[in-house]
Amino acid sequence: MAKAKRMYGCTECGSTFPKWAGQCGDCGAWNTLVETLIEGAAPPSGRAGWAGEQANIRTLAEVSVEEVPRFSTASGELDRVLGGGLVDGSVVLIGGDPGIGKSTILLQTLCAIAQHYPALYVTGEESQQQVAMRARRLDLPQDRLKVMTETCIESIIATARLEKPKVMVIDSIQTIFTEQLQSAPGGVAQVRESAALLVRFAKQSGTAIFLVGHVTKEGALAGPRVLEHMVDTVLYFEGESDGRLRLLRAVKNRFGAVNELGVFGMTDKGLKEVTNPSAIFLTRAQEAVPGSVVMATWEGTRPMLVEVQALVDTSHLANPRRVTLGLDQNRLAMLLAVLHRHGSIPTYDQDVFINVVGGVKVLETAADLALMAAVISSLRNRPLDTDLLVFGEVGLSGEIRPVPSGQERLKEAAKHGFKRAIVPKGNAPKEAPAGLQIIAVTRLEQALDALFE
Repeated sequence: MAKAKRMYGCTECGSTFPKWAGQCGDCGAWNTLVETLIEGAAPPSGRAGWAGEQANIRTLAEVSVEEVPRFSTASGELDRVLGGGLVDGSVVLIGGDPGIGKSTILLQTLCAIAQHYPALYVTGEESQQQVAMRARRLDLPQDRLKVMTETCIESIIATARLEKPKVMVIDSIQTIFTEQLQSAPGGVAQVRESAALLVRFAKQSGTAIFLVGHVTKEGALAGPRVLEHMVDTVLYFEGESDGRLRLLRAVKNRFGAVNELGVFGMTDKGLKEVTNPSAIFLTRAQEAVPGSVVMATWEGTRPMLVEVQALVDTSHLANPRRVTLGLDQNRLAMLLAVLHRHGSIPTYDQDVFINVVGGVKVLETAADLALMAAVISSLRNRPLDTDLLVFGEVGLSGEIRPVPSGQERLKEAAKHGFKRAIVPKGNAPKEAPAGLQIIAVTRLEQALDALFE
């Protein structure tokens, strides 16, 4: 097999050069030359990346559609985010801010899996003693999990072929390097090539691999964007480092639904799963206060009740402030315009602050009606009933549009003791849940009249 040749390719125009330079000689772009490999010729049976079997062609009718076998991670919330459990040969990339709990949850998961299957924890950032100290502090079983401190990807894969683990963790991919490249670990080429070798090994051996990824100051995963395309699942850890709640969100999943959400609580013994997150997010004041309303949001495969708060105050600025935490700021500006046009409630001289309690990010349009209700309640200084639920999408012409999974949202509200719900007419059930009064509306004017009945 011919030796691999190192070249430097421009990420803008694709030109290649034998040496690195600050500027591309063809397109003139600066700092775009990235080290890459040009593989030499090799016979088909010995080519790099050969999966171990010859490619075959079949019709779709001949392809087996049996359910992909999964195994549990011993964490119900993590299984939910993964789509029901881990799949053999899958590669999961998990990212998040420093100190958010990435290494903690993976160590807990691997210690639990190691009681039933062989598991290997590879760390490039900590020593074996540091990992063992964390496991003892968290009171985790330590007798079966194997730990390895290594950063060379060739050594890691060679060890994994001997140990044959069912699950393997790489903490983190930015510390791993391949001997085929001369650039420093963490570079674009090193991360790409190391991840490619790990993905290839996972598909060949059936080992499920967790990759820990660093994030940039903007919150995106560090390294090349192709890293997210190569893996099967991408998970993001969200939450404030000084807060108690941690949210694990799936943004890509080849084996399950995306935008699934897992809720964990950080304790002195590690991350504990929260099976009923609505009860956590609904820790409200004892008496009704203006600017607060509860809505039902849909996260992946389950509804969650969250509290939306608004503070509207007279502005002394030429351009009043519009601040949102957990909601889209541009959508707030649009809804305030709809509220002025179709509800005759102006806010052009008011500062408007919106917050979703608990650090939850609501990305769906079902929050429109709840957001407007909270704004009106704060503007008029009139509290809404604590047993009132509001959800629905608001259109530019003032119509109230239905949202998906309305029945499940109402059942969740009834389970938590809500007595009244203002919902789009398209989501009104034929038979309301016991103890829950349904107020179906089609226009914004109807919803405003129903808020303070």
